[in-house]
Amino acid sequence: MARIGNTDLGDFPIWLAPMEAVTDAPFRTLCKQYGADVLVSEFVSSEAVVRMAGKTLSKMTFQADERPTGIQIFGHDEQSMRRAAEIAAEREPDFIDLNWGCPVRKIVCKGAGSGILQDIPKMVSITRAVVNAMEKSHLPVTVKTRLGWDASSKPIVEVAERLQDIGIAAISIHGRTRAQLYGGTADWSLIGEVKRNPRMHIPVFGNGDVDSARKAAEMKARYGVDGILVGRAAIGNPWIFRQMKHFLATGQEEPLPSFEERKKICLRLFEKETECKGERVAAQEMKIHYSGFFKGLPGFKPVKTRLMLSSSMQETRDLLETYNCS
Repeated sequence: MARIGNTDLGDFPIWLAPMEAVTDAPFRTLCKQYGADVLVSEFVSSEAVVRMAGKTLSKMTFQADERPTGIQIFGHDEQSMRRAAEIAAEREPDFIDLNWGCPVRKIVCKGAGSGILQDIPKMVSITRAVVNAMEKSHLPVTVKTRLGWDASSKPIVEVAERLQDIGIAAISIHGRTRAQLYGGTADWSLIGEVKRNPRMHIPVFGNGDVDSARKAAEMKARYGVDGILVGRAAIGNPWIFRQMKHFLATGQEEPLPSFEERKKICLRLFEKETECKGERVAAQEMKIHYSGFFKGLPGFKPVKTRLMLSSSMQETRDLLETYNCS
């Protein structure tokens, strides 16, 4: 049974990995309905949180039925990270997650995200400050990070130990370096080494290239991790969580949803996004999901091409009605 603080996550929790401009409240809720065990907010800037920026604060809002859920913050300044964690704690999440893994240049160049992997002592210092700040509220702190900066620097085994020793409650590791961005293949061997380290006693979760139910089962069996994070493979594919759980329980592949179910879920997500952000923004953000929602359907490509140009939910609904799935 994996735990973060006093929160039970189940025997092998499958997380929806936090992704900027993807894992907003409507999409998180949808993934939860399809079996995601743990949800995390889109990452929020510590500096913006401290300034009480409205758009950033709205990203820290979640519903009771999303639990267990964490709020993920990123930054490079110890004081602002500590204060942002205190503000986030007032929202009463189940944990605070520190993003030491984002590889995006504009984040890294400030020494935040995976940029901190070039200064491990600073990474440890900021993490310790946040852990100490959360003692009063008894809120656990977790970390998401990468193997290291590049092929010549992969200190994750030592880093995981050091972070555990200053009090983090769990660690999630993406099996790439910052230099790899999202290219190449995720290397899980060092994630497995962290998990096998006899000094480690906190949960170790793995991330990277887990894009099918069989792959989830393989990572569990081969590396012994306490759970996995599903990121890009969940975009437009929320039922991947149900498929993974079914395969882990039975060893059998679950059939893909019918076109009618996919259409229904797509339009439901569009509706919820519209309620949150307005139809114009929702129409733009839905475009990232269309390929996943309707992947593998014969003859769907012309419909998808038109969907990518649609600007309203009614237009999307009408386009989907034109597809003949027989």
